[in-house]
Amino acid sequence: MQTYVLGIDVGTGGTRALVMSGDGSVFASATEEHEPFASPQIGWAEQRPEDWWRAAGIAIRKALFNGQLRGEQISSVGFSGQMHGAVMLDSRDDVVRPALIWCDVRTEKQCHELTERIGAEQLIRLTYNPALTNFTLTKLLWTRENEPENWERVRSVMLPKDYVRFRLTGEKATDLADASGTLMLNVAGRQWSGEVLQAAKIDRSVLPSLHESPEVCGKVSATGAETTGLAVGTPVVAGAGDQAAGAIAMGVVSPGSVSATIGTSGVVFAATDRPSLDPQGRLHTFCHAVPGRWHVMGVTQAAGLSLRWYRDQFMRTSVVDGQDPYELLTSEAATVPPGADGLLWAPYLMGERTPHLDPAARGVLAGLTASHTRAHIIRAILEGVAFSLKDTLAIFAEMNVPVKSIRLGGGGARSPLWRQIQADVYGQDVEIVEAEEGAAFGAAILAGVGAKMWPSVDAACDSVVRVVQRVSPIPANVAVMNSAGNAYRRVYPAMKSIFSS
Repeated sequence: MQTYVLGIDVGTGGTRALVMSGDGSVFASATEEHEPFASPQIGWAEQRPEDWWRAAGIAIRKALFNGQLRGEQISSVGFSGQMHGAVMLDSRDDVVRPALIWCDVRTEKQCHELTERIGAEQLIRLTYNPALTNFTLTKLLWTRENEPENWERVRSVMLPKDYVRFRLTGEKATDLADASGTLMLNVAGRQWSGEVLQAAKIDRSVLPSLHESPEVCGKVSATGAETTGLAVGTPVVAGAGDQAAGAIAMGVVSPGSVSATIGTSGVVFAATDRPSLDPQGRLHTFCHAVPGRWHVMGVTQAAGLSLRWYRDQFMRTSVVDGQDPYELLTSEAATVPPGADGLLWAPYLMGERTPHLDPAARGVLAGLTASHTRAHIIRAILEGVAFSLKDTLAIFAEMNVPVKSIRLGGGGARSPLWRQIQADVYGQDVEIVEAEEGAAFGAAILAGVGAKMWPSVDAACDSVVRVVQRVSPIPANVAVMNSAGNAYRRVYPAMKSIFSS
Protein backbone atom coordinates (compact mmCIF):
# COMPACT_ATOMS: atom_id res chain seq x y z
CA MET A 1 0.00 0.00 0.00
CA GLN A 2 1.25 3.51 -0.86
CA THR A 3 2.66 5.43 2.12
CA TYR A 4 1.82 9.09 2.74
CA VAL A 5 3.00 11.68 5.24
CA LEU A 6 1.52 15.03 6.16
CA GLY A 7 3.34 18.34 6.59
CA ILE A 8 1.56 21.26 8.28
CA ASP A 9 2.85 24.83 8.16
CA VAL A 10 1.22 27.27 10.59
CA GLY A 11 2.08 30.54 8.89
CA THR A 12 1.07 34.10 9.63
CA GLY A 13 -1.54 34.41 6.90
CA GLY A 14 -2.81 30.84 6.96
CA THR A 15 -2.16 27.16 7.65
CA ARG A 16 -1.08 24.86 4.83
CA ALA A 17 -1.45 21.07 4.86
CA LEU A 18 0.59 19.06 2.34
CA VAL A 19 0.42 15.32 1.69
CA MET A 20 3.63 13.80 0.33
CA SER A 21 3.81 10.32 -1.17
CA GLY A 22 6.62 7.87 -0.54
CA ASP A 23 8.50 8.90 -3.67
CA GLY A 24 8.73 12.48 -2.42
CA SER A 25 6.13 13.97 -4.75
CA VAL A 26 3.39 16.32 -3.54
CA PHE A 27 0.19 14.27 -3.67
CA ALA A 28 -2.34 16.80 -2.35
CA SER A 29 -2.46 20.07 -0.45
CA ALA A 30 -4.78 22.73 0.90
CA THR A 31 -4.56 26.08 2.68
CA GLU A 32 -6.96 27.80 5.06
CA GLU A 33 -6.51 31.49 5.81
CA HIS A 34 -6.22 32.87 9.34
CA GLU A 35 -8.03 35.86 10.69
CA PRO A 36 -5.93 38.99 9.96
CA PHE A 37 -3.56 39.70 12.85
CA ALA A 38 -4.65 42.46 15.20
CA SER A 39 -2.52 45.55 15.80
CA PRO A 40 -4.09 47.37 18.79
CA GLN A 41 -1.21 49.86 18.77
CA ILE A 42 1.60 50.77 16.35
CA GLY A 43 4.21 48.00 16.41
CA TRP A 44 1.89 45.45 18.02
CA ALA A 45 0.87 42.21 16.28
CA GLU A 46 -1.40 39.59 17.87
CA GLN A 47 -3.23 36.46 16.71
CA ARG A 48 -5.65 34.09 18.43
CA PRO A 49 -4.05 30.62 18.73
CA GLU A 50 -7.52 29.06 18.66
CA ASP A 51 -7.86 30.36 15.10
CA TRP A 52 -4.69 28.51 14.06
CA TRP A 53 -6.26 25.30 15.31
CA ARG A 54 -9.49 26.03 13.45
CA ALA A 55 -7.55 26.66 10.23
CA ALA A 56 -5.41 23.53 10.70
CA GLY A 57 -8.48 21.32 11.08
CA ILE A 58 -10.00 22.70 7.88
CA ALA A 59 -6.75 22.56 5.87
CA ILE A 60 -6.01 18.96 6.90
CA ARG A 61 -9.54 17.79 6.03
CA LYS A 62 -9.35 19.61 2.68
CA ALA A 63 -5.98 18.03 1.84
CA LEU A 64 -7.28 14.55 2.66
CA PHE A 65 -10.39 15.22 0.54
CA ASN A 66 -8.34 16.58 -2.37
CA GLY A 67 -6.18 13.45 -2.31
CA GLN A 68 -9.21 11.15 -1.74
CA LEU A 69 -7.40 9.74 1.29
CA ARG A 70 -8.56 8.32 4.59
CA GLY A 71 -6.85 9.44 7.78
CA GLU A 72 -5.50 5.90 8.26
CA GLN A 73 -3.37 6.30 5.12
CA ILE A 74 -1.25 9.04 6.75
CA SER A 75 1.66 7.33 8.47
CA SER A 76 3.19 10.38 10.18
CA VAL A 77 2.65 14.12 10.68
CA GLY A 78 5.23 16.91 10.79
CA PHE A 79 4.89 20.57 11.73
CA SER A 80 6.44 23.87 10.75
CA GLY A 81 5.36 27.39 11.53
CA GLN A 82 6.01 31.04 12.17
CA MET A 83 8.74 31.46 14.78
CA HIS A 84 9.15 33.58 17.93
CA GLY A 85 5.47 33.89 18.90
CA ALA A 86 4.43 33.69 22.58
CA VAL A 87 1.44 31.43 23.32
CA MET A 88 0.47 31.41 27.02
CA LEU A 89 -1.88 28.85 28.58
CA ASP A 90 -3.43 28.67 32.05
CA SER A 91 -3.85 25.71 34.42
CA ARG A 92 -6.82 24.44 32.35
CA ASP A 93 -4.78 24.79 29.12
CA ASP A 94 -6.95 27.69 27.95
CA VAL A 95 -5.28 30.55 26.09
CA VAL A 96 -4.59 33.41 28.53
CA ARG A 97 -4.38 36.20 25.92
CA PRO A 98 -3.85 36.51 22.15
CA ALA A 99 -0.35 35.44 21.12
CA LEU A 100 2.27 38.13 20.53
CA ILE A 101 3.63 37.02 17.14
CA TRP A 102 7.01 37.34 15.43
CA CYS A 103 6.51 40.84 13.97
CA ASP A 104 5.39 42.39 17.26
CA VAL A 105 8.07 44.91 18.29
CA ARG A 106 6.65 46.41 21.49
CA THR A 107 9.38 44.94 23.70
CA GLU A 108 12.32 47.29 23.13
CA LYS A 109 12.37 48.26 26.82
CA GLN A 110 12.53 44.61 27.89
CA CYS A 111 15.35 43.96 25.39
CA HIS A 112 17.47 46.74 26.90
CA GLU A 113 16.77 45.63 30.48
CA LEU A 114 17.59 41.98 29.77
CA THR A 115 20.80 42.94 27.96
CA GLU A 116 21.88 45.13 30.90
CA ARG A 117 21.04 42.41 33.43
CA ILE A 118 22.94 39.61 31.66
CA GLY A 119 25.47 41.64 29.64
CA ALA A 120 25.46 41.84 25.84
CA GLU A 121 28.51 39.58 25.35
CA GLN A 122 27.31 37.04 27.91
CA LEU A 123 23.83 36.87 26.35
CA ILE A 124 25.31 36.18 22.91
CA ARG A 125 27.67 33.60 24.44
CA LEU A 126 24.72 31.79 26.10
CA THR A 127 22.13 31.98 23.33
CA TYR A 128 24.28 32.88 20.27
CA ASN A 129 21.90 35.80 19.64
CA PRO A 130 21.32 39.33 20.95
CA ALA A 131 18.04 40.37 22.59
CA LEU A 132 15.70 41.40 19.76
CA THR A 133 12.08 42.50 20.00
CA ASN A 134 11.05 39.56 17.77
CA PHE A 135 12.14 36.90 20.27
CA THR A 136 9.74 35.05 22.56
CA LEU A 137 11.40 35.75 25.91
CA THR A 138 11.07 39.51 25.58
CA LYS A 139 7.34 39.06 24.89
CA LEU A 140 6.95 37.07 28.11
CA LEU A 141 8.76 39.80 30.06
CA TRP A 142 6.49 42.46 28.54
CA THR A 143 3.40 40.49 29.56
CA ARG A 144 4.66 40.04 33.12
CA GLU A 145 5.43 43.75 33.44
CA ASN A 146 2.35 45.17 31.72
CA GLU A 147 -0.36 42.56 32.32
CA PRO A 148 0.39 41.08 35.76
CA GLU A 149 -3.15 39.70 36.09
CA ASN A 150 -2.64 37.67 32.89
CA TRP A 151 0.88 36.59 33.87
CA GLU A 152 -0.41 35.23 37.18
CA ARG A 153 -2.52 32.76 35.21
CA VAL A 154 0.31 31.49 32.95
CA ARG A 155 1.27 27.83 33.51
CA SER A 156 2.54 26.88 30.04
CA VAL A 157 4.37 28.73 27.28
CA MET A 158 4.74 27.46 23.73
CA LEU A 159 5.41 28.50 20.13
CA PRO A 160 2.67 28.84 17.49
CA LYS A 161 3.02 25.51 15.67
CA ASP A 162 3.46 23.73 19.01
CA TYR A 163 0.08 24.99 20.21
CA VAL A 164 -1.53 23.40 17.15
CA ARG A 165 0.34 20.15 17.82
CA PHE A 166 -0.76 20.34 21.48
CA ARG A 167 -4.38 20.54 20.34
CA LEU A 168 -3.76 17.60 17.97
CA THR A 169 -1.91 15.35 20.43
CA GLY A 170 -2.25 16.72 23.98
CA GLU A 171 1.56 16.88 24.29
CA LYS A 172 3.49 20.07 25.14
CA ALA A 173 6.67 19.81 23.09
CA THR A 174 8.90 21.78 20.77
CA ASP A 175 11.91 21.25 18.53
CA LEU A 176 15.40 22.67 18.94
CA ALA A 177 15.29 24.73 15.73
CA ASP A 178 12.16 26.65 16.74
CA ALA A 179 13.27 26.89 20.38
CA SER A 180 16.47 28.60 19.18
CA GLY A 181 14.36 31.67 18.36
CA THR A 182 13.03 32.09 21.90
CA LEU A 183 16.25 33.56 23.41
CA MET A 184 15.89 30.90 26.13
CA LEU A 185 17.90 28.10 24.48
CA ASN A 186 21.54 27.26 25.00
CA VAL A 187 22.04 26.86 21.24
CA ALA A 188 25.49 25.26 21.46
CA GLY A 189 24.36 22.79 24.13
CA ARG A 190 20.91 22.12 22.55
CA GLN A 191 19.06 22.57 25.86
CA TRP A 192 17.18 25.29 27.73
CA SER A 193 19.57 27.85 29.23
CA GLY A 194 19.41 27.74 33.01
CA GLU A 195 21.42 30.97 33.23
CA VAL A 196 19.03 32.95 31.00
CA LEU A 197 15.93 31.53 32.69
CA GLN A 198 17.34 32.41 36.11
CA ALA A 199 18.26 35.95 35.04
CA ALA A 200 14.82 36.47 33.46
CA LYS A 201 13.03 34.78 36.39
CA ILE A 202 11.20 32.32 34.13
CA ASP A 203 10.34 28.95 35.68
CA ARG A 204 11.60 26.01 33.60
CA SER A 205 8.35 24.16 34.34
CA VAL A 206 6.35 26.44 32.00
CA LEU A 207 8.44 25.45 28.97
CA PRO A 208 7.71 22.46 26.69
CA SER A 209 9.91 19.39 26.35
CA LEU A 210 12.72 19.63 23.77
CA HIS A 211 13.17 17.26 20.82
CA GLU A 212 15.21 16.91 17.65
CA SER A 213 13.09 17.78 14.61
CA PRO A 214 12.49 14.24 13.18
CA GLU A 215 11.78 12.78 16.64
CA VAL A 216 8.27 11.50 17.39
CA CYS A 217 6.92 13.55 20.30
CA GLY A 218 3.22 12.67 20.35
CA LYS A 219 0.34 10.80 18.74
CA VAL A 220 -2.95 12.06 17.37
CA SER A 221 -5.53 12.05 20.19
CA ALA A 222 -9.23 11.23 19.92
CA THR A 223 -10.05 14.93 20.06
CA GLY A 224 -7.41 15.71 17.45
CA ALA A 225 -8.71 12.97 15.18
CA GLU A 226 -12.28 14.25 15.45
CA THR A 227 -11.23 17.76 14.34
CA THR A 228 -8.84 16.79 11.53
CA GLY A 229 -9.95 13.45 10.14
CA LEU A 230 -6.59 11.87 10.98
CA ALA A 231 -6.48 8.46 12.66
CA VAL A 232 -6.09 8.15 16.44
CA GLY A 233 -2.52 7.14 17.30
CA THR A 234 -0.85 8.56 14.16
CA PRO A 235 2.72 9.53 15.17
CA VAL A 236 3.60 13.24 15.14
CA VAL A 237 7.20 14.49 14.93
CA ALA A 238 8.57 17.67 16.47
CA GLY A 239 9.11 19.45 13.14
CA ALA A 240 10.86 22.81 12.87
CA GLY A 241 10.45 26.56 12.66
CA ASP A 242 9.68 27.82 9.18
CA GLN A 243 13.24 28.84 8.27
CA ALA A 244 14.81 25.47 9.11
CA ALA A 245 11.90 23.55 7.55
CA GLY A 246 12.17 25.65 4.39
CA ALA A 247 15.88 24.83 4.24
CA ILE A 248 15.08 21.11 4.53
CA ALA A 249 12.67 21.52 1.59
CA MET A 250 15.55 22.92 -0.48
CA GLY A 251 18.06 20.28 0.65
CA VAL A 252 20.21 22.77 2.57
CA VAL A 253 21.32 20.35 5.24
CA SER A 254 25.10 19.81 5.09
CA PRO A 255 28.00 22.23 5.63
CA GLY A 256 28.68 24.25 2.49
CA SER A 257 25.04 24.27 1.35
CA VAL A 258 23.38 27.70 1.42
CA SER A 259 19.98 29.08 0.43
CA ALA A 260 19.05 32.63 -0.54
CA THR A 261 15.30 33.12 -0.29
CA ILE A 262 13.51 36.29 -1.31
CA GLY A 263 10.02 36.58 0.11
CA THR A 264 8.69 39.71 1.81
CA SER A 265 11.98 39.60 3.69
CA GLY A 266 15.15 37.97 2.42
CA VAL A 267 17.04 35.21 4.22
CA VAL A 268 20.49 33.76 3.51
CA PHE A 269 20.78 30.45 5.36
CA ALA A 270 23.85 28.21 5.77
CA ALA A 271 23.98 24.75 7.31
CA THR A 272 26.95 24.11 9.65
CA ASP A 273 28.32 21.18 11.63
CA ARG A 274 29.21 23.42 14.58
CA PRO A 275 27.58 26.42 16.26
CA SER A 276 29.21 29.39 14.49
CA LEU A 277 29.17 32.57 16.54
CA ASP A 278 29.13 36.13 15.22
CA PRO A 279 30.28 38.13 18.28
CA GLN A 280 28.56 41.24 16.89
CA GLY A 281 25.18 39.50 16.70
CA ARG A 282 24.63 40.45 13.04
CA LEU A 283 23.53 36.90 12.18
CA HIS A 284 21.23 34.45 13.91
CA THR A 285 22.80 31.14 14.96
CA PHE A 286 20.18 28.45 15.60
CA CYS A 287 20.01 24.68 15.88
CA HIS A 288 19.15 23.09 12.52
CA ALA A 289 16.34 20.64 11.94
CA VAL A 290 19.04 18.03 11.29
CA PRO A 291 20.13 16.36 14.56
CA GLY A 292 23.63 17.47 15.58
CA ARG A 293 23.76 20.38 13.14
CA TRP A 294 23.26 24.13 13.34
CA HIS A 295 22.65 26.96 10.92
CA VAL A 296 23.47 30.64 10.60
CA MET A 297 21.31 33.12 8.77
CA GLY A 298 21.17 36.78 7.88
CA VAL A 299 18.00 38.74 7.24
CA THR A 300 17.14 41.59 4.87
CA GLN A 301 13.93 43.11 6.21
CA ALA A 302 12.50 44.47 2.93
CA ALA A 303 13.69 42.20 0.11
CA GLY A 304 10.64 41.26 -1.95
CA LEU A 305 8.85 44.02 -0.06
CA SER A 306 10.98 46.56 -1.96
CA LEU A 307 9.60 45.39 -5.30
CA ARG A 308 6.07 45.10 -3.90
CA TRP A 309 6.33 48.67 -2.56
CA TYR A 310 7.30 49.87 -6.02
CA ARG A 311 4.45 47.91 -7.61
CA ASP A 312 1.86 49.23 -5.16
CA GLN A 313 2.97 52.84 -5.41
CA PHE A 314 3.90 53.23 -9.08
CA MET A 315 1.88 50.73 -11.11
CA ARG A 316 -1.61 51.92 -11.87
CA THR A 317 -3.10 48.43 -12.02
CA SER A 318 -2.05 45.15 -10.43
CA VAL A 319 -2.86 43.13 -13.58
CA VAL A 320 -2.22 44.33 -17.14
CA ASP A 321 -3.74 42.27 -19.98
CA GLY A 322 -3.73 39.24 -17.70
CA GLN A 323 0.02 39.41 -17.11
CA ASP A 324 1.61 39.10 -13.71
CA PRO A 325 2.71 42.59 -12.58
CA TYR A 326 6.05 41.30 -11.31
CA GLU A 327 6.79 39.74 -14.72
CA LEU A 328 6.04 43.10 -16.32
CA LEU A 329 8.38 44.88 -13.92
CA THR A 330 11.28 42.46 -14.37
CA SER A 331 10.81 42.45 -18.16
CA GLU A 332 11.13 46.22 -18.08
CA ALA A 333 14.21 46.02 -15.86
CA ALA A 334 15.86 43.64 -18.34
CA THR A 335 15.97 46.43 -20.94
CA VAL A 336 18.72 48.31 -19.06
CA PRO A 337 22.30 47.10 -18.52
CA PRO A 338 23.74 45.51 -15.35
CA GLY A 339 24.61 48.17 -12.80
CA ALA A 340 21.54 50.25 -13.81
CA ASP A 341 23.88 52.94 -15.16
CA GLY A 342 25.10 53.84 -11.67
CA LEU A 343 21.73 53.88 -9.90
CA LEU A 344 21.74 52.22 -6.42
CA TRP A 345 18.93 51.04 -4.14
CA ALA A 346 19.45 50.41 -0.41
CA PRO A 347 16.40 48.35 0.67
CA TYR A 348 16.00 49.69 4.21
CA LEU A 349 12.23 50.31 4.07
CA MET A 350 11.73 48.55 7.43
CA GLY A 351 15.05 49.40 9.07
CA GLU A 352 17.64 46.65 8.65
CA ARG A 353 18.80 43.52 10.48
CA THR A 354 21.89 42.18 8.68
CA PRO A 355 24.46 43.61 8.79
CA HIS A 356 23.50 46.91 10.39
CA LEU A 357 21.08 45.98 13.25
CA ASP A 358 19.56 49.44 12.80
CA PRO A 359 15.78 49.93 13.06
CA ALA A 360 16.31 53.61 12.12
CA ALA A 361 17.80 52.82 8.68
CA ARG A 362 15.70 54.03 5.75
CA GLY A 363 15.49 53.17 2.06
CA VAL A 364 17.77 55.12 -0.29
CA LEU A 365 17.73 55.61 -4.08
CA ALA A 366 21.19 57.02 -4.81
CA GLY A 367 22.79 58.35 -7.97
CA LEU A 368 19.58 59.38 -9.75
CA THR A 369 20.03 61.46 -12.92
CA ALA A 370 17.72 62.93 -15.56
CA SER A 371 18.69 60.13 -17.96
CA HIS A 372 17.49 57.35 -15.67
CA THR A 373 14.16 55.72 -16.49
CA ARG A 374 11.60 53.70 -14.63
CA ALA A 375 13.36 50.55 -15.87
CA HIS A 376 16.60 51.72 -14.24
CA ILE A 377 14.83 52.13 -10.89
CA ILE A 378 13.31 48.64 -11.08
CA ARG A 379 16.66 47.09 -11.98
CA ALA A 380 18.36 49.01 -9.16
CA ILE A 381 15.81 47.55 -6.72
CA LEU A 382 16.51 43.99 -7.90
CA GLU A 383 20.26 44.55 -7.66
CA GLY A 384 20.08 46.35 -4.30
CA VAL A 385 18.25 43.42 -2.71
CA ALA A 386 20.94 41.05 -4.04
CA PHE A 387 23.70 43.34 -2.69
CA SER A 388 22.00 43.28 0.70
CA LEU A 389 21.85 39.47 0.72
CA LYS A 390 25.53 39.36 -0.28
CA ASP A 391 26.31 41.25 2.95
CA THR A 392 25.41 38.03 4.79
CA LEU A 393 27.71 35.99 2.55
CA ALA A 394 30.53 38.41 3.45
CA ILE A 395 29.94 37.76 7.15
CA PHE A 396 29.94 34.00 6.45
CA ALA A 397 33.43 34.46 4.99
CA GLU A 398 34.56 36.31 8.15
CA MET A 399 33.27 33.39 10.25
CA ASN A 400 34.79 30.70 7.99
CA VAL A 401 31.34 29.33 7.15
CA PRO A 402 31.81 27.48 3.83
CA VAL A 403 29.64 28.35 0.81
CA LYS A 404 29.87 25.58 -1.80
CA SER A 405 26.43 25.86 -3.37
CA ILE A 406 23.65 28.47 -3.28
CA ARG A 407 20.03 27.47 -3.88
CA LEU A 408 17.43 30.15 -4.57
CA GLY A 409 13.91 30.24 -3.15
CA GLY A 410 10.87 32.49 -2.98
CA GLY A 411 9.93 35.12 -5.55
CA GLY A 412 13.58 35.77 -6.33
CA ALA A 413 13.85 32.20 -7.65
CA ARG A 414 10.88 32.58 -10.03
CA SER A 415 12.20 35.55 -12.01
CA PRO A 416 14.84 34.64 -14.65
CA LEU A 417 16.32 38.13 -14.41
CA TRP A 418 16.55 38.07 -10.62
CA ARG A 419 18.19 34.63 -10.78
CA GLN A 420 20.84 35.98 -13.14
CA ILE A 421 21.36 39.12 -11.05
CA GLN A 422 21.93 36.96 -7.96
CA ALA A 423 24.42 34.71 -9.78
CA ASP A 424 26.28 37.81 -11.00
CA VAL A 425 26.25 39.53 -7.58
CA TYR A 426 27.29 36.40 -5.65
CA GLY A 427 29.85 35.53 -8.31
CA GLN A 428 28.98 31.83 -8.44
CA ASP A 429 26.41 29.37 -9.80
CA VAL A 430 22.97 29.40 -8.24
CA GLU A 431 20.59 26.42 -8.26
CA ILE A 432 16.81 26.11 -8.57
CA VAL A 433 15.04 23.11 -6.99
CA GLU A 434 11.95 21.38 -8.33
CA ALA A 435 9.53 21.72 -5.40
CA GLU A 436 8.43 25.22 -4.47
CA GLU A 437 6.31 24.15 -1.52
CA GLY A 438 8.54 25.62 1.18
CA ALA A 439 8.17 24.86 4.87
CA ALA A 440 5.19 22.49 4.58
CA PHE A 441 7.28 20.27 2.27
CA GLY A 442 10.15 20.36 4.78
CA ALA A 443 7.74 19.39 7.56
CA ALA A 444 6.56 16.44 5.46
CA ILE A 445 10.17 15.31 4.88
CA LEU A 446 10.76 15.38 8.65
CA ALA A 447 7.56 13.35 9.14
CA GLY A 448 8.88 10.82 6.63
CA VAL A 449 12.15 10.46 8.55
CA GLY A 450 10.12 9.99 11.75
CA ALA A 451 8.10 7.26 10.00
CA LYS A 452 11.36 5.51 8.93
CA MET A 453 10.68 6.12 5.22
CA TRP A 454 14.30 7.32 5.15
CA PRO A 455 17.07 6.62 7.68
CA SER A 456 18.08 10.27 8.05
CA VAL A 457 17.25 13.82 6.97
CA ASP A 458 20.29 13.74 4.65
CA ALA A 459 19.05 10.57 2.97
CA ALA A 460 15.55 12.01 2.63
CA CYS A 461 16.81 15.19 0.98
CA ASP A 462 19.08 13.20 -1.35
CA SER A 463 16.02 11.22 -2.37
CA VAL A 464 13.35 13.90 -2.85
CA VAL A 465 15.04 17.29 -3.42
CA ARG A 466 15.89 17.71 -7.10
CA VAL A 467 17.90 20.51 -8.72
CA VAL A 468 16.24 21.42 -12.04
CA GLN A 469 18.32 24.41 -13.17
CA ARG A 470 21.72 26.02 -12.63
CA VAL A 471 22.40 29.64 -13.53
CA SER A 472 26.04 30.64 -14.00
CA PRO A 473 27.38 34.17 -13.53
CA ILE A 474 28.30 36.12 -16.66
CA PRO A 475 31.95 37.27 -16.22
CA ALA A 476 31.40 40.76 -17.66
CA ASN A 477 28.39 41.25 -15.40
CA VAL A 478 30.34 40.08 -12.35
CA ALA A 479 32.90 42.85 -12.85
CA VAL A 480 30.12 45.46 -13.07
CA MET A 481 28.34 44.03 -10.02
CA ASN A 482 31.52 44.02 -7.94
CA SER A 483 32.05 47.71 -8.71
CA ALA A 484 28.40 48.58 -8.02
CA GLY A 485 28.46 46.49 -4.84
CA ASN A 486 31.44 48.45 -3.52
CA ALA A 487 29.49 51.67 -4.08
CA TYR A 488 26.37 50.16 -2.47
CA ARG A 489 28.29 49.35 0.72
CA ARG A 490 29.22 53.03 1.08
CA VAL A 491 25.59 54.21 1.06
CA TYR A 492 24.69 53.21 4.63
CA PRO A 493 27.74 54.80 6.34
CA ALA A 494 27.17 57.97 4.32
CA MET A 495 23.49 58.18 5.31
CA LYS A 496 23.63 56.92 8.92
CA SER A 497 23.79 60.36 10.53
CA ILE A 498 20.72 61.44 8.56
CA PHE A 499 18.82 58.30 9.58
CA SER A 500 19.53 58.81 13.26
CA SER A 501 18.41 62.44 13.17
